[in-house]
Amino acid sequence: MTNSALIRPAWTPATIALMVVGFMLFWPLGLAMLAYILWGDRLPEFKRGVNRKTDGLFANCRKASRSYSMTGNVAFDEWRQKELERLEEERRRLDAMRDEFDEYAHELRRAKDQEEFDRFMRERENRGPSAPPVTDLG
Repeated sequence: MTNSALIRPAWTPATIALMVVGFMLFWPLGLAMLAYILWGDRLPEFKRGVNRKTDGLFANCRKASRSYSMTGNVAFDEWRQKELERLEEERRRLDAMRDEFDEYAHELRRAKDQEEFDRFMRERENRGPSAPPVTDLG
């Protein structure tokens, strides 16, 4: 996600305008836009957490449905159960790898932001004061 997007979870003129228009048309739309502005940057983590919770919640349902779908062939049912467990372990491993990559990408974005901020501060210091300091006349 780039910071140059027109609609991003930040106080930009476009998001403020959409929020105002949303409140004027139908107040829940304005409220939804306000929530997006305030908490939109947390949506990927929220979505990932919801997916994990629902996966855990429905895992018991999947296990229960597996136990009812026995074929009667003991060898096949045992093989099938082992394969399903292997696939579940592979899914957990892939989820862990995705989480590691997400952390890595987040750290790269943070490092890039820090570098841009440091460059800005260096340029600002090299430029010197752009306006005379305001003194209190009172």
